[in-house]
Parts: sequence; structure tokens; C-alpha cells
Amino acid sequence: MGLKEYPKVYFKLLFVGFLLVFGMGLSTSFLSLLAKELDPSGILSGFVVSAFFLARIFIELPSGIISDRIGRYRLLILGIGFVSCGAFFCGISNSIYILIIGRSIWGLGTALYFMNNTAMIMDLFVPSLRGSALGTFQAIEFIGPVLATPLGGIIIERFQGFSISPYNFIFYLAAGMSLCAFILAFFMKDAKKMGSSHGGSTISLTKTFSALKNGAIIIICVNTLSRMIIMQGINNTVLQLFLNDDIKLSIELIGFVITTRVIGHTLATVIAGHLSDKIGRKPIIIAGMLIEAIGMFIYTMVFRFELILMTALLAGFGEGMVFVCLLVFLSEVAPNEIRGGAIGLYRTFMSTGGFIGPMMFIYFFDNYSSSYCFYLAIVFLIVNTLLISTIKTKKQITLTTEKPKI
Repeated sequence: MGLKEYPKVYFKLLFVGFLLVFGMGLSTSFLSLLAKELDPSGILSGFVVSAFFLARIFIELPSGIISDRIGRYRLLILGIGFVSCGAFFCGISNSIYILIIGRSIWGLGTALYFMNNTAMIMDLFVPSLRGSALGTFQAIEFIGPVLATPLGGIIIERFQGFSISPYNFIFYLAAGMSLCAFILAFFMKDAKKMGSSHGGSTISLTKTFSALKNGAIIIICVNTLSRMIIMQGINNTVLQLFLNDDIKLSIELIGFVITTRVIGHTLATVIAGHLSDKIGRKPIIIAGMLIEAIGMFIYTMVFRFELILMTALLAGFGEGMVFVCLLVFLSEVAPNEIRGGAIGLYRTFMSTGGFIGPMMFIYFFDNYSSSYCFYLAIVFLIVNTLLISTIKTKKQITLTTEKPKI
């Protein structure tokens, strides 16, 4: 089925998500550098990235339970409001502590938004169309960081010497975009009507803990924990510091490197999703982790800007292959009766990894070297490849095409 046949509310939600993700992407190229500037000791600089996930650890599962009882829409609107407030706090930050508070509020908002936005997409489409609808949604959303990341770096380089700090200006810009998203979502009557009803399968604590008995689910959750440790610890923290300190790139050029990685990630999201439907999720996940490991190793050997761009594209592509298939793989190995709990467990492990990764890798970066960080990431990826290979899978069932629920 083509995009023209998708309900209009789908595209409205997509535009709201695009504004939020674009605002988030504006600070990607410099956040860890700003943290280092505000905290030269480095003790709290890793916590700036980690704080984004601290609130998510405790809110992911409860928000799923609450949304099943009071509806998705209220929590989605609340989440967008928190995103705007968090970005504003980052904009007024003149100390590492205020920046951490702002990032925490921002992370809380994204947890509420993405959890309920995803649930609304799942409620909107029948099972046979959910993968395509959600994959298309995420692929288009990823265009936001592709455009925003280099723009953030350009603003930092070109706005130096102005009366307002370019860092603060970018956060104010992100807050403004989030506020626009809030206003648009608030007046979306069709989204309000759809998201005010109760959701489908309920995510409960009982189902979550019962999922702990399933070995395959635990392996996948450990993988997403490691995945986020690497993604946030290396790609969103150490990589910027490595490019600035070791390679001596400007923030503007760092923005282009990060954008290239996101482009690789986005391409993989589209390609790997379709390919995994034909040959299975596990081979794609294993191939993705090995490709990303190769990229991590090449980072330690190249110093020319053009080669770094190619390496970022390669590593991002491997990252995207795993990202798009891991959650789908979980839904296939988890029995129906504990699938909701398994997803809740998966997201909790994911947020925990996002919290641990930046602080852990910033410690190794400060006390050892950037190469040590990349080698450690390679070890994580190889171990996870071996763990995933032990999961036994059944033959996939092809679903028939059905029209979405409108």
C-alpha cells in the first residue's frame, strides 16, 4: 500500500516528530564539547549526555502502563511540553548543573513522547502494516538530524562574538521548534480523538518480570544495553572529543562527520528493514555489528577528513542495521502473552545503556585514550555478536496486506 492511502493523522504526527528530532539534532555536534567547557575537570561532563536517559529509565515502563489506562494523547502532549521546557533550561544554562537539569527534563519529555507516539502508530495500523508504517516514520524523522547536525555546527562557528552565546541560541531555537510542535499537536483533533482511547496490549510489571525467564529476550535486552552504551558513549560523546582534540577538526566539520554517520544509519534503516524480511533478522543484526566494529577499528587508524567521513558512513550503516532489526527480532522471539512486558524491559535496558555509556566512556577517554574507547566498543560488539548467534529462530511467517484502521 502506498503512502497516499495512509490516514492524514499519520503525517501530522510525522511532522510533529520531525520538529522535535530536528531540535534535538541541532546540539549533537557540540554537546560534549560544551560540557567539557563548563566542567574542565571532566567529572560531570559525561553526565550531561547521561542525564538525558536518567529520567527515561524510570518513566519508560510506567508511561506505557498509564497510557493504556488514560490514553496516549495526554502523555504525548505532556512529553512535548517537557521537551520544550528542557531545551529552554539548556538555553539559560551558564553552569554544568543547569545544563544537566535541562537535559534531564528534555529526556523525560522524549520518553513520554516517543513511547506514546510509537503506541499511537501501532494502534493506527493493523499488524501487517505496522513495520512499514513505523519504518517509514523513523526514516523520515532521521532526515531531521541529517539537516540539523551540520546546521548546529555552522551556527557555532559563524555566530562567535555575538551578544548571545551560539550555544544558548541553538537551545532557544530547539525550544521554539518544540513549542511549535506542542501547539500543532494540541490542535490536532483527529490525534486527540484517536489517542484518547485505551491502547491495545497492556505493558505490566508482571509481564515484564515474566520476560526475564526467557533467555532469548535477555540476550536481546543485553544487546540493546550494549548498543546504547556504544551509541551514546562513543557516537554522541567520545567521537566529538576525539575529532576535536585528536584530529583538530572544527565544530562545523565535526557536524558534517556526525551527519555522515546519521546518513549511513538512515540508509541502513531502509535497506536492512526490507532485506531482513527476506533473509531474517539475525543475519542482518550480526552483519551490522561486525560492520560497526570494523568502523570503530578504522577510526583509530585514519586522520584525513575524507577518510573519517567514509568511516563514519560505514560505522553508521552498521549501527542502523542493528537498530532497525533488534526490536523486530524481539517481537518475533517473545511469546504473545509476554510481548508487552518484553518491550517494556527492552526500553528500560535501552535507557539504562544510554545513561551508563557517556559516563563510562568519558572516564576511559580522560584516563587512557580515544583508541582505548574504540577498542572497548569493538569488544562489546564482538561479544554481542556471539550472544545473538546463540538464539534459535523459527521460520518467519509472511503477513497478508490489510488496510489500516482509520
